[in-house]
Amino acid sequence: MDAQIFALLAQDGVTNGAVYALLALALVLVFAVTRIIFIPQGEFLAWGALTMATLEAGRFPATVWILVGAGALALAADFAASQPGRRRLGQSLLWNLAYPLALAALLWLLPLATLPALLKAALTLAIVVPMGPMLYRLAFQPVAEAPVLVLLIIAVAVHLVMVGFGLLVFGPEGARTLPFSEAQIEVGSLLVGGHTMVVIAASLALIGGLYYYFERTLTGKALRATAINRTGARLMGISPALAGRRTFFVAALIGTLSGLLVAPLTTVYYDSGFMIGLKGFVAAIIGGLASYPLAAGGAVLVGLLESFSSFWASAFKDVLVFMLILPVLMWRSLKSHHVEEEE
Repeated sequence: MDAQIFALLAQDGVTNGAVYALLALALVLVFAVTRIIFIPQGEFLAWGALTMATLEAGRFPATVWILVGAGALALAADFAASQPGRRRLGQSLLWNLAYPLALAALLWLLPLATLPALLKAALTLAIVVPMGPMLYRLAFQPVAEAPVLVLLIIAVAVHLVMVGFGLLVFGPEGARTLPFSEAQIEVGSLLVGGHTMVVIAASLALIGGLYYYFERTLTGKALRATAINRTGARLMGISPALAGRRTFFVAALIGTLSGLLVAPLTTVYYDSGFMIGLKGFVAAIIGGLASYPLAAGGAVLVGLLESFSSFWASAFKDVLVFMLILPVLMWRSLKSHHVEEEE
C-alpha cells in the first residue's frame, strides 16, 4: 500500500464515518430521551435516498401515500385518546392530515423532472421527516413506560414493517442519485470529490446545529432534561409524549439527510438502511448510548476500519466492523457496577 492508496482509503473512511456519526447521534438521542433502541433508524436513510431517486426520475413518490396513511392513523389515535381541554385536535388535524394532503397535491402539480436538486432534496425531507413523529405516536407512545426489552421488540417489529413497505413502494431494484457537486479538488496528488466535501460539511453543520439546539433553545433543553430524568422533567411540566415526538422528528431528519448524502456514493436498496444503521449502532455502542462525542469518534473509527479492511480483506469487512463491539462491551462490563455485586 503506497501513500496515495492510503489517502484514498482514509478519504472514503472519513466520508462514511461522517454519515455513521449522524446515525449514531440519532440513536444516542432517541435512546437517551425515550429508552428506545431505534432499530428502524436506517429505514429513514433508505426511504430518503429512494424518494430522492424517484423525484430525480420525474415520478410521483409513493411514499407520500404512506405519509397520508400514517397521518390518518395518528389523527385517529389522537381523537380516540383525546379528553376535553387536554388535547388540541385542530393542530393534530392540520399536521397529520391537512399537511400530507396538501403536500400530495403540490407534488402532483409540480414538474418534478425539471426541479433543481436542492428543491428535490427539500421535498424529500418534507415527505419522509414527518413520518418520525407519526411513527412514535402510533407505535411507541401508547407503551412509552414499558421496559426497554419490550420497546426493543416493538422497534424490531416496526423495522420489519418498514422494510416490507419499502419493498412494496420502491421495488427490489436499487437506485443511485446524482451528486450535489461534481467538482474535483486537487490536494497534492489526491483528488477529493466535491460530494465528499458536501458530506463532511453537511455532517459538521448538522452536528453544530444539534449542539446549538440542545444548548441554546428551550425545546432542546427540555429534551435534555427528559434524557437526564424523565420523572423530574414530567414534574417540571415537560410532556414526555411531546419530547418523544420531537426526538423522533430529529431522528427522522438526521436519517433522511443521511440518505440524501449516501445515495450518490453507493446504490441504495429498500433494505440497505438496516446494514448502514447497524454500523451507526456500533458507533453508538462505543459511546455507551450516552456520549455524543464518543459516538461521533466511534463512527469515524468504524468508517476507517471498514475502508481499510475492504482493501485487505473485503470479504470480512462487515465482520471486522461488528467485532469492534466485543472489546467495547467487555471493557464496559468490567468497569460498570452491577446491582447484584452491590447487594
